[in-house]
Formats: sequence, structure tokens, C-alpha cells
Amino acid sequence: MRKYIIMGVQGCGKGTQAKLLCKAYDLAHISVGDIFRWNIANHTKLAARVQRLISHGELVSDDIVADVVKSRLAEHDWNFGYILDGFPRNAVQAEFFLESYDIDAVIHIVVPDDVVRERVLSRRLCSGCGLDYNLIHHRPRNMDICDVCGAPLTQRPDDTPGAVADRLKTYHEKTAPILDLFRRKELVLEVDGMQPADAVHQEIQMQLGLKSSWR
Repeated sequence: MRKYIIMGVQGCGKGTQAKLLCKAYDLAHISVGDIFRWNIANHTKLAARVQRLISHGELVSDDIVADVVKSRLAEHDWNFGYILDGFPRNAVQAEFFLESYDIDAVIHIVVPDDVVRERVLSRRLCSGCGLDYNLIHHRPRNMDICDVCGAPLTQRPDDTPGAVADRLKTYHEKTAPILDLFRRKELVLEVDGMQPADAVHQEIQMQLGLKSSWR
């Protein structure tokens, strides 16, 4: 059983690394953001509750986030373990988690802010099949057209300079400090996110003492 949290500012590559580890070791990728997006797309009671808060200019409360995490982990479909992505995001959430659950490691992917800013602003999404592109590392053959389905590529609505600046500020003020809480329990490993994705994956494996999944 392997239980990990993966952390890093948006655009550091943590989603990619979570998926690589899940595929290599048959882990469940538990993305809190994906859970909320699924609920919104399916018009659930949770989605209605969240949308009411947002419409009043309020943030999703720590209690709601904790309930979502508890409910997801209670499914116990993670026979070989899981990687928790997008949680915790502040000290309250971290303390709740440590009181209720145990983990083997926190994987912290480190990338400078200026690189994150460049990566995020270069992201593109296919409006047809939903395939992700990046104008730096994963360029389409034609700049504005999906290689697979030929639909136009779009920029995510929140991938703007102002939104990126806000996300970086929030991460450094609220999320990064909780790493100290995990460090006191000697759970954090730091990984250089400036490397190519396969090199980051191999470094994570090495630091976790996992057998390499590369052949």
C-alpha cells in the first residue's frame, strides 16, 4: 500500500507525474479539482451547494473540501494505494488530514514562478476532443488546430496573466507553508520540476525507493 500527496504550484507538472505514478504502480489518482468538476458537470447536490457559495462571492469552505476527501477515500477502490492531488491547500486542511489519515510521503515538485507563468500561459485545450497542448513542450503541427480531431485550440479562461499571478500568490501564502507541517514529520521529498517529465518521474521513483517503471 502506497499513499502519497503530490504538491506544487499549478503548472509545475504534478498532474502529469501523478498519472505516471498511478499507471506504473496501479494507484488511484484522487484529484479534488476533478471531483468538483465532475459534480458541476453532472449537476449534483454538491455542485449546487458550491455554486451557491461562489455566487455569493464566497470560497468553498474547508468543511466541504474535507467532506469530499473523506467520501472519496471511503470508497476504498485504491487496493494498492493512492496519490492525492490538489489537497491540502491550507493549514486547516492539512491538520484535518493528518489527524484522520496516514501517508508515506509528500512529493513536492519545485519550479520557479517565472517558469510556471510561462508554462501556464502557453497551455492550449482542444475545443473538440479536449486534448491538452503546450506551445513550449507539446506543440500542435498547426498552431491553432488540434492534431487529432482538427478542432480549434483555445486558451483556458483562467489562464491569464492576472489569474496566474493570483494563483501564485495564494499558493505561496496559504499552501506552501503547510509543507513545514509535513517536514516536521519528515514526510517531504523535493523534486526538481525543471527536468523533462520522464526525468522527474525517475527522480521521484528513486527518492521513494520504488523500482523503476521504465524499461
